Amino acid sequence: MGDYKNLILNVEDEIAVLQISRPKALNALNSETLEELDQCLTEIEGRDDIKVLILTGGACFNKKLGADDPYRSFVAGADIAEMASFDAKQARAFGMRASKPFFKLMKMRQVTIAAVNGFALGGGNEIAMACDIRVASENATFGQPETGLGIIPGFGGTQRLARLVGMGRAKELIFTCDTIKADEAYRIGLVNHVVPKEELMPTCKEMAKKIISKGSYAVSVAKAAINNGYDMDIQNAVEYESNLFGVVCDTHDHREGMAAFLERRPADLTDF
Repeated sequence: MGDYKNLILNVEDEIAVLQISRPKALNALNSETLEELDQCLTEIEGRDDIKVLILTGGACFNKKLGADDPYRSFVAGADIAEMASFDAKQARAFGMRASKPFFKLMKMRQVTIAAVNGFALGGGNEIAMACDIRVASENATFGQPETGLGIIPGFGGTQRLARLVGMGRAKELIFTCDTIKADEAYRIGLVNHVVPKEELMPTCKEMAKKIISKGSYAVSVAKAAINNGYDMDIQNAVEYESNLFGVVCDTHDHREGMAAFLERRPADLTDF
């Protein structure tokens, strides 16, 4: 893997843990970080020894926030210091720069889990929403504060938030810039689970191990079916699913998985 200035990557037992690490900026996303993220995700996607990616925020100690707690920030947002002087052309380019790695998180064959360990504001909430699954620590905070800065979400927030929590709630959060705690994020469907902060990474890794124990190729095809069928009409979406069902039934894992079930033994699933 490449060397990164703003990312920390560790791979063990087919699980990659990728930390966004800009501690002095509460892990805010600047152009350099987005470009590194795009490169890193491309490399991860090409590795057969990685089945699940856990994305989280590196430790941040910020004295202005009273910060003995290293888990104050997942990603605090996009880097306002960089954005402050943008004209329309530069702003559009910045948004498109983010869309590349965000879509890779959404579409890559590996399952992506956001382990949200603190502030997930603006671009932080948007990158979490680009992941397949979101698990939040109890001290996590979510929000889209952009209209309070005279802008709008530019990393997919107006689109992904409405798809996750419904148009009405998305409009309220974006129009008011209200932040919500982890329990409210869970209640409205923005996150899948809320756990004590000390249990966040163990919970995500246990989920990753459970996913890895299934047919990895089947999981990746199921991910594609969900993503690509979501905006189709139901008839075409079900036909698309049927086609993919045919594809996975022509694999070793299909034959092995069903034989193991009938023979009442553990399955040895290897396809990816």
